[in-house]
Amino acid sequence: MQRLRSDTPNRPIRSNASGVSFMGIFSRTRDIIAANFNDLLDKADDPAKMIRMIILEMEETLVEVRASAARTIADQKEMHRHTIKLDQLQADWGEKAQLALSKDREDLARAALVEKKKAGDMADQLKVEIGVLDDALRAYEQDIEKLQNRLREARSRQTAIAARLESAENRVKLRSLLASERVDEAMSRFDQLERRVDYAEGRADALSLADGSNGPKSLADQISELAGSDKIDEELEAMKAALKSDDAGKEA
Repeated sequence: MQRLRSDTPNRPIRSNASGVSFMGIFSRTRDIIAANFNDLLDKADDPAKMIRMIILEMEETLVEVRASAARTIADQKEMHRHTIKLDQLQADWGEKAQLALSKDREDLARAALVEKKKAGDMADQLKVEIGVLDDALRAYEQDIEKLQNRLREARSRQTAIAARLESAENRVKLRSLLASERVDEAMSRFDQLERRVDYAEGRADALSLADGSNGPKSLADQISELAGSDKIDEELEAMKAALKSDDAGKEA
Protein backbone atom coordinates (compact mmCIF):
# COMPACT_ATOMS: atom_id res chain seq x y z
CA MET A 1 0.00 0.00 0.00
CA GLN A 2 1.28 3.43 -0.91
CA ARG A 3 2.56 5.44 2.07
CA LEU A 4 2.83 9.18 2.54
CA ARG A 5 6.43 10.35 2.24
CA SER A 6 8.02 10.39 5.64
CA ASP A 7 9.12 14.05 5.36
CA THR A 8 5.64 15.41 4.69
CA PRO A 9 3.76 14.66 7.93
CA ASN A 10 6.83 15.43 10.02
CA ARG A 11 7.54 18.74 8.27
CA PRO A 12 8.32 21.41 10.87
CA ILE A 13 6.11 24.48 10.82
CA ARG A 14 8.52 27.38 10.45
CA SER A 15 6.16 29.98 11.86
CA ASN A 16 6.54 28.38 15.31
CA ALA A 17 10.28 28.83 15.14
CA SER A 18 9.99 32.40 13.91
CA GLY A 19 7.31 33.41 16.42
CA VAL A 20 9.91 34.83 18.78
CA SER A 21 11.41 37.00 16.06
CA PHE A 22 7.91 38.26 15.24
CA MET A 23 7.46 39.47 18.81
CA GLY A 24 10.94 40.99 18.94
CA ILE A 25 10.45 43.01 15.77
CA PHE A 26 6.93 44.05 16.76
CA SER A 27 8.15 45.25 20.16
CA ARG A 28 11.01 47.24 18.67
CA THR A 29 8.74 48.73 16.03
CA ARG A 30 6.11 49.72 18.60
CA ASP A 31 8.79 51.44 20.71
CA ILE A 32 9.97 53.49 17.75
CA ILE A 33 6.45 54.41 16.64
CA ALA A 34 5.52 55.47 20.17
CA ALA A 35 8.73 57.47 20.71
CA ASN A 36 8.30 61.13 21.59
CA PHE A 37 10.66 63.12 19.37
CA ASN A 38 10.23 66.29 21.40
CA ASP A 39 11.33 64.68 24.66
CA LEU A 40 14.28 62.96 23.02
CA LEU A 41 15.48 66.15 21.36
CA ASP A 42 14.93 68.33 24.42
CA LYS A 43 17.03 66.02 26.58
CA ALA A 44 19.79 65.61 23.99
CA ASP A 45 23.03 67.56 24.27
CA ASP A 46 23.31 67.52 20.47
CA PRO A 47 19.80 67.53 18.87
CA ALA A 48 21.22 67.24 15.34
CA LYS A 49 23.15 64.10 16.28
CA MET A 50 20.16 62.67 18.13
CA ILE A 51 17.79 63.12 15.18
CA ARG A 52 20.36 61.44 12.90
CA MET A 53 20.49 58.47 15.27
CA ILE A 54 16.69 58.29 15.39
CA ILE A 55 16.45 58.30 11.59
CA LEU A 56 19.14 55.61 11.30
CA GLU A 57 17.35 53.42 13.83
CA MET A 58 14.04 53.83 12.00
CA GLU A 59 15.59 53.07 8.61
CA GLU A 60 17.22 49.90 9.96
CA THR A 61 13.99 48.80 11.63
CA LEU A 62 12.03 49.45 8.44
CA VAL A 63 14.44 47.23 6.50
CA GLU A 64 14.08 44.47 9.09
CA VAL A 65 10.28 44.68 9.11
CA ARG A 66 10.15 44.45 5.33
CA ALA A 67 12.56 41.50 5.36
CA SER A 68 10.45 39.73 8.00
CA ALA A 69 7.31 40.39 5.96
CA ALA A 70 9.00 38.89 2.90
CA ARG A 71 9.96 35.76 4.88
CA THR A 72 6.42 35.48 6.22
CA ILE A 73 4.98 35.66 2.72
CA ALA A 74 7.42 32.95 1.58
CA ASP A 75 6.41 30.71 4.52
CA GLN A 76 2.76 31.29 3.76
CA LYS A 77 3.17 30.29 0.11
CA GLU A 78 5.04 27.15 1.12
CA MET A 79 2.27 26.22 3.56
CA HIS A 80 -0.35 26.73 0.87
CA ARG A 81 1.50 24.32 -1.38
CA HIS A 82 1.63 21.71 1.40
CA THR A 83 -2.06 22.07 2.19
CA ILE A 84 -2.85 21.37 -1.47
CA LYS A 85 -0.64 18.26 -1.34
CA LEU A 86 -2.25 17.11 1.92
CA ASP A 87 -5.75 17.59 0.52
CA GLN A 88 -4.79 15.47 -2.47
CA LEU A 89 -3.24 12.91 -0.12
CA GLN A 90 -6.45 12.67 1.87
CA ALA A 91 -8.35 11.98 -1.34
CA ASP A 92 -5.82 9.28 -2.31
CA TRP A 93 -6.07 7.54 1.09
CA GLY A 94 -9.86 7.69 0.88
CA GLU A 95 -9.79 5.94 -2.50
CA LYS A 96 -7.38 3.32 -1.13
CA ALA A 97 -9.64 2.67 1.84
CA GLN A 98 -12.60 2.14 -0.46
CA LEU A 99 -10.55 -0.22 -2.63
CA ALA A 100 -9.39 -2.26 0.37
CA LEU A 101 -12.89 -2.45 1.76
CA SER A 102 -14.22 -3.62 -1.61
CA LYS A 103 -11.68 -6.46 -1.44
CA ASP A 104 -12.78 -7.43 2.04
CA ARG A 105 -9.58 -6.08 3.55
CA GLU A 106 -11.06 -4.10 6.39
CA ASP A 107 -7.70 -3.99 8.16
CA LEU A 108 -6.10 -2.23 5.20
CA ALA A 109 -9.10 0.06 4.84
CA ARG A 110 -8.78 1.05 8.52
CA ALA A 111 -5.04 1.69 8.13
CA ALA A 112 -5.71 3.83 5.05
CA LEU A 113 -8.29 5.88 6.96
CA VAL A 114 -5.76 6.41 9.76
CA GLU A 115 -3.29 7.82 7.23
CA LYS A 116 -6.05 9.96 5.77
CA LYS A 117 -6.77 11.39 9.23
CA LYS A 118 -3.08 12.17 9.77
CA ALA A 119 -2.97 14.10 6.50
CA GLY A 120 -6.18 15.94 7.45
CA ASP A 121 -4.82 16.87 10.88
CA MET A 122 -1.64 18.20 9.30
CA ALA A 123 -3.65 20.20 6.75
CA ASP A 124 -5.80 21.69 9.53
CA GLN A 125 -2.70 22.62 11.51
CA LEU A 126 -1.15 24.29 8.48
CA LYS A 127 -4.33 26.25 7.84
CA VAL A 128 -4.24 27.52 11.42
CA GLU A 129 -0.62 28.57 10.92
CA ILE A 130 -1.55 30.31 7.67
CA GLY A 131 -4.17 32.29 9.57
CA VAL A 132 -1.51 33.33 12.12
CA LEU A 133 0.72 34.48 9.27
CA ASP A 134 -2.18 36.44 7.77
CA ASP A 135 -2.52 38.35 11.04
CA ALA A 136 1.23 38.91 11.14
CA LEU A 137 1.24 40.27 7.59
CA ARG A 138 -1.57 42.71 8.40
CA ALA A 139 0.38 43.87 11.43
CA TYR A 140 3.52 44.24 9.29
CA GLU A 141 1.60 46.31 6.74
CA GLN A 142 0.28 48.67 9.43
CA ASP A 143 3.69 48.98 11.07
CA ILE A 144 5.44 49.68 7.78
CA GLU A 145 2.97 52.49 7.02
CA LYS A 146 3.39 53.97 10.51
CA LEU A 147 7.16 53.70 10.32
CA GLN A 148 7.21 55.44 6.96
CA ASN A 149 5.09 58.28 8.35
CA ARG A 150 7.32 58.61 11.39
CA LEU A 151 10.40 58.52 9.18
CA ARG A 152 9.03 61.37 7.04
CA GLU A 153 8.30 63.29 10.23
CA ALA A 154 11.80 62.68 11.54
CA ARG A 155 13.41 63.79 8.28
CA SER A 156 11.28 66.94 8.31
CA ARG A 157 12.42 67.63 11.86
CA GLN A 158 16.01 67.03 10.78
CA THR A 159 15.66 69.67 8.05
CA ALA A 160 14.12 72.13 10.51
CA ILE A 161 16.84 71.49 13.09
CA ALA A 162 19.57 71.94 10.49
CA ALA A 163 18.02 75.24 9.38
CA ARG A 164 17.73 76.49 12.96
CA LEU A 165 21.28 75.44 13.71
CA GLU A 166 22.60 77.23 10.63
CA SER A 167 20.62 80.36 11.52
CA ALA A 168 21.95 80.31 15.08
CA GLU A 169 25.53 79.89 13.89
CA ASN A 170 25.12 82.79 11.45
CA ARG A 171 23.73 85.01 14.21
CA VAL A 172 26.67 84.13 16.43
CA LYS A 173 29.10 85.01 13.64
CA LEU A 174 27.31 88.29 12.96
CA ARG A 175 27.26 89.32 16.59
CA SER A 176 30.91 88.37 17.00
CA LEU A 177 31.75 90.46 13.96
CA LEU A 178 29.78 93.48 15.20
CA ALA A 179 31.43 93.25 18.59
CA SER A 180 34.95 93.13 17.19
CA GLU A 181 37.36 96.08 16.97
CA ARG A 182 37.76 95.55 13.23
CA VAL A 183 34.19 96.70 12.65
CA ASP A 184 34.79 99.83 14.74
CA GLU A 185 37.94 100.58 12.74
CA ALA A 186 36.08 100.12 9.46
CA MET A 187 33.27 102.45 10.57
CA SER A 188 35.84 105.03 11.65
CA ARG A 189 37.42 104.89 8.20
CA PHE A 190 34.00 105.39 6.61
CA ASP A 191 33.53 108.49 8.76
CA GLN A 192 36.89 109.87 7.60
CA LEU A 193 35.98 109.29 3.96
CA GLU A 194 32.65 111.06 4.43
CA ARG A 195 34.43 114.05 5.99
CA ARG A 196 36.82 114.20 3.04
CA VAL A 197 33.89 114.16 0.61
CA ASP A 198 32.16 116.93 2.59
CA TYR A 199 35.35 119.04 2.44
CA ALA A 200 35.71 118.57 -1.33
CA GLU A 201 32.08 119.52 -1.90
CA GLY A 202 32.54 122.57 0.33
CA ARG A 203 35.53 123.77 -1.73
CA ALA A 204 33.51 123.44 -4.94
CA ASP A 205 30.64 125.44 -3.47
CA ALA A 206 33.07 128.14 -2.27
CA LEU A 207 34.57 128.53 -5.75
CA SER A 208 31.10 128.95 -7.25
CA LEU A 209 30.33 131.71 -4.77
CA ALA A 210 33.59 133.51 -5.61
CA ASP A 211 32.99 133.82 -9.37
CA GLY A 212 29.31 134.56 -9.02
CA SER A 213 28.32 131.69 -11.27
CA ASN A 214 26.28 130.12 -8.59
CA GLY A 215 23.59 131.58 -6.44
CA PRO A 216 20.56 133.91 -7.04
CA LYS A 217 20.99 137.38 -8.68
CA SER A 218 20.28 140.54 -6.73
CA LEU A 219 17.41 142.93 -7.56
CA ALA A 220 19.86 145.63 -8.76
CA ASP A 221 21.56 143.17 -11.09
CA GLN A 222 18.24 142.13 -12.59
CA ILE A 223 17.19 145.83 -13.21
CA SER A 224 20.59 146.64 -14.74
CA GLU A 225 20.16 143.76 -17.15
CA LEU A 226 16.76 145.18 -18.20
CA ALA A 227 18.29 148.64 -18.82
CA GLY A 228 21.08 147.14 -20.86
CA SER A 229 18.55 145.26 -22.92
CA ASP A 230 16.63 148.53 -23.67
CA LYS A 231 19.81 150.28 -24.88
CA ILE A 232 20.55 147.47 -27.26
CA ASP A 233 17.02 147.65 -28.65
CA GLU A 234 17.30 151.47 -29.17
CA GLU A 235 20.64 151.15 -30.93
CA LEU A 236 19.23 148.41 -33.17
CA GLU A 237 16.26 150.61 -34.19
CA ALA A 238 18.63 153.58 -34.96
CA MET A 239 20.72 151.37 -37.23
CA LYS A 240 17.60 150.21 -39.06
CA ALA A 241 16.44 153.86 -39.57
CA ALA A 242 19.87 154.87 -40.91
CA LEU A 243 19.83 152.04 -43.41
CA LYS A 244 16.40 153.05 -44.67
CA SER A 245 17.57 156.73 -45.04
CA ASP A 246 20.59 155.67 -47.10
CA ASP A 247 18.46 153.53 -49.37
CA ALA A 248 16.02 156.39 -49.98
CA GLY A 249 18.85 158.85 -50.92
CA LYS A 250 20.28 156.45 -53.43
CA GLU A 251 16.94 156.03 -55.16
CA ALA A 252 16.46 159.83 -55.44
